[in-house]
Amino acid sequence: MFRKIAQPAQGVTVEVDGTPVRASLGETVADLLLRQTEVGFGVNAASGRVRAPYCMMGVCFECLVEIDGRDSQACLMPVREGMRITRRMGRPEVAA
Repeated sequence: MFRKIAQPAQGVTVEVDGTPVRASLGETVADLLLRQTEVGFGVNAASGRVRAPYCMMGVCFECLVEIDGRDSQACLMPVREGMRITRRMGRPEVAA
């Protein structure tokens, strides 16, 4: 039998692409980004298509973003106060 776990009614402020955003304690970075008005977590370097979460359990890496200067899977990272999240929306140049 499953028991419902009460989530704290507290919130935190994180930074998404330089903009302060309010988040709920207990949610993941992926949850937060999926609620944003701008679509996508980044751009696929090979195709240029917008990326978004696929598996939501850390297998596919489609939710890869930069969190506090490090590459991280958004679906595995719970939000915390002051976290800096950067989506990779620009297509990197391919080295010849």
